[in-house]
Amino acid sequence: MKLCQIIFLFLFSFSFGQTGFEVTNPKKTVIPFQLINNLIFIPVNINGIDLTFLLDSGVNETILFSLDNKEINFNDVEKMKFSGLGGTTKIEGLRAENNIVRIGKEYTDFTHTIFIILDESINFSSHVGIPVNGIIGYNFFKDHKIEINYINKKITVYKSEKLFKKRQRKFTAFPITIEGNKPYIMADVEMNSEKVSSKMLLDLGNSDAVWLFPKLIKNFEYNRPNIDDYLGRGFNGDIFGKRSRIHELNLGDFVFKKPLTAMPDEYSIQSLKLVPDRKGSIGNDIIRRFTVIFDYPGNQIFLRKNSHFNDPFLFNSSGLDIQHNGMEWQKDLVNVETKRAITTTEGTRVLDRSEGFRYNFVLKPKFSVAGCRPESPCYTAGIRKNDQLISINKRKVGDLNLETINSYFKEEDGTKVNLEIEREGQKMNFVIILIDPIPYQE
Repeated sequence: MKLCQIIFLFLFSFSFGQTGFEVTNPKKTVIPFQLINNLIFIPVNINGIDLTFLLDSGVNETILFSLDNKEINFNDVEKMKFSGLGGTTKIEGLRAENNIVRIGKEYTDFTHTIFIILDESINFSSHVGIPVNGIIGYNFFKDHKIEINYINKKITVYKSEKLFKKRQRKFTAFPITIEGNKPYIMADVEMNSEKVSSKMLLDLGNSDAVWLFPKLIKNFEYNRPNIDDYLGRGFNGDIFGKRSRIHELNLGDFVFKKPLTAMPDEYSIQSLKLVPDRKGSIGNDIIRRFTVIFDYPGNQIFLRKNSHFNDPFLFNSSGLDIQHNGMEWQKDLVNVETKRAITTTEGTRVLDRSEGFRYNFVLKPKFSVAGCRPESPCYTAGIRKNDQLISINKRKVGDLNLETINSYFKEEDGTKVNLEIEREGQKMNFVIILIDPIPYQE
């Protein structure tokens, strides 16, 4: 499963009131974040314990699914069940009220409600490469104007209306609606030649560019070429569908040509309660091309192009789904320079330098193949699920992160990628020749 296909759509059929986050600074507060494969991860402290959460405008509530052996004391806990994208199974969990949640130094909610998932198999950390403990959504955005700067990787929460008005003059404003506690925008979707005005969810938790729901679009026809693909994992299971490219997506005067588009099958969205007239989602591979300000109270979003605006929409052409597979101790050969003081017959002290080597043992990440799409370059080359990745283009993967590894598979057609893997104790070498299976065709 490629990270750019992981989504965290989640739906509750109910909601609970809470007072919300407060900014203690009189003007604004700034929160740093990590951007990994188009997804935003922020530091969240719950009842005194530091954690890492995905920031996702496509969820209603705050969801906790992993503690990484940390202990948190929760108050006012009760059992419940909920469901989400990826199937029909109900997931058991807990609801905990009146928790103290701090994000950064000056953004705090003293009565925060948290939904706790009890299914230990639901953990997305292996596909991100860092520990991820949960997801936070609507409550982060609902009371303040939130600016996300993807270049300097900082979020600004405005308290001063004067400061915000001065800042927003440089942006283009668009109306949005907040329905089911989620933001929707009207965009023009052009499959081939006809623009169709479509209601789209602005979904920070979806790292793809565009999602479309074929069953909800009149006379929908898949663009060719397209492929059957594994789109990611929701809280209820795996999500499958098709991938292709559309001709254009338009947000006002902002035009995106040939964006990658995922189209989940009907089974994967059958338990998702969609708002009226929704046709799909705009994900973070579009949104990251702007500095963006979400203004839920004012029903607006403000966009300003950044240096990523003209980035191409790249596809992992290898067919490989690489996952982080824990840590292991590895030997590193280190060059060591030694110095020795020598006294000559004239009484002069000099330094005698010599070089040597020694082994250091370092804890490094492991990576394995979580999947290899049938008929893709990786499958043709002979790579299979559960193969352990040792090196890529002669670089040891223990010295890389997951995002860097995936970047090797997003190069132009004809690029060769050399992989060394281990399978059942035997080391093997493979060459993958990248070919985009879904180039847009007029």
